[in-house]
Amino acid sequence: MTSGLEAPATKAVYSVGDLTAKIKSTLDKDYSDVRVSGEISGAKHSPRGHWYFTLKDKQAEIACVCFRGRAQYLRTKPTDGLAVVARGNVSVYERQGKYQLYVASLEPQGVGVLQREFERLKAKLGAEGLFDPERKRELPFMPRRIGLVTSSAGAAIADMLTVLKRRFPGLSVRLFPVSVQGADAGEEIAEGLRFFSEQPWADIVIVGRGGGSLEDLWAFNEEVVARAIAAAEIPVVSAVGHETDFTIADFVADRRAPTPSAAAELVVPEARAILQGYRDLELRSAKAMSLRLERLQTRVLKTNLDRAARIVESAVGGSGQALDIAAENLRDSIRGRLELRRTAFDRVERRLAQLDLRVRLARQGQRVGAAWQRIMPAIRRILDQRSARLQALSRSLAGLSPVAILERGYAIVRTAHGTAVREHSQVTVGDTLDVRLHRGSLDVKVENARSEAAGHPESDSDSV
Repeated sequence: MTSGLEAPATKAVYSVGDLTAKIKSTLDKDYSDVRVSGEISGAKHSPRGHWYFTLKDKQAEIACVCFRGRAQYLRTKPTDGLAVVARGNVSVYERQGKYQLYVASLEPQGVGVLQREFERLKAKLGAEGLFDPERKRELPFMPRRIGLVTSSAGAAIADMLTVLKRRFPGLSVRLFPVSVQGADAGEEIAEGLRFFSEQPWADIVIVGRGGGSLEDLWAFNEEVVARAIAAAEIPVVSAVGHETDFTIADFVADRRAPTPSAAAELVVPEARAILQGYRDLELRSAKAMSLRLERLQTRVLKTNLDRAARIVESAVGGSGQALDIAAENLRDSIRGRLELRRTAFDRVERRLAQLDLRVRLARQGQRVGAAWQRIMPAIRRILDQRSARLQALSRSLAGLSPVAILERGYAIVRTAHGTAVREHSQVTVGDTLDVRLHRGSLDVKVENARSEAAGHPESDSDSV
């Protein structure tokens, strides 16, 4: 006999895969072609050509994907803040168990709420002149103290500290930790900017965060942040998101960096590059000074040689002139004495002619001849002495002339820079030397160099 109560029917137990497949089958059947309106957020373009984004409104959001085969034909590319109507099918991504809209086409509806607010504030602040290039300040070349306004837990702070330490170790860095996302994030960021502006510590401030959607970055589009950047007493660098992300803070800041890491590279130079630059400058200055000194030495040497030649020429010419004057005076003296003797002889001859005394005349003639014989050797001796003295003076002066030294087979040896070579240590094997001869000059190359002491070569020295 039965009690009248029946045992409940046993309900089916699905595996995760079976349940997901059943849901997928239902969605594929019922939502194979739908049109969904909403605002695009978090748009990402993968290296393989696929688009991933979120479509949302005030009540909900749905994940969307547009594969490369259809993405290449989209006339409207997914852009954060853009209001669109997406057409496609709803299905399940079984591996993660989530449903998503597989987009086949996009039609723009207009600008989304956040994008409209972004454009409104941008136009307002632009009209006030907050974006004008004239108000942008130059960044310090080598700041010693850097303020950071960002999250203490994000990847941005780690990236910036790593770059700063690598490029210029020993810098002073101070963090003002803030929320970079959420309702209170804008006010916190502004407070951090005011802190570094009012405290006489930082030389420059970096404000920013890592990448994200338009909503994630919205704190840096708030008016309070823009006004705090504009009122800052020190230069501000904005480093928000990725290279393709632009915020109001980027337009107001003194300089925009595409990423936080790029901001760190922008604000400080690389210490090694600066040190190498100083070393290169020092080396160039030393080379320029050395070359200038060599040119001055060459000029001085040439000037001294020319001056010595002029002195010798002047001395020889002056001595020759003095000798000419002495010879002329001697000739005049001899002529005077001869004239006196001739006059005396004429008087005697007249007296003898008057007396007609042949014997006296003969004797007087003999005396005159004897006197003449005595005078002539004296004259010749004087002339010989003066001539010998003149020749000795000429030889002495000629011996001092550099030209005469060169005539005797000596030479003046100079380096390629014009420096006179006085010892073998001034040159090395392979150097080209200029050898000045009595007539002409030679370009020679050093094949060997040796040192000689007291006329004997040293056994351990290099040979010339």
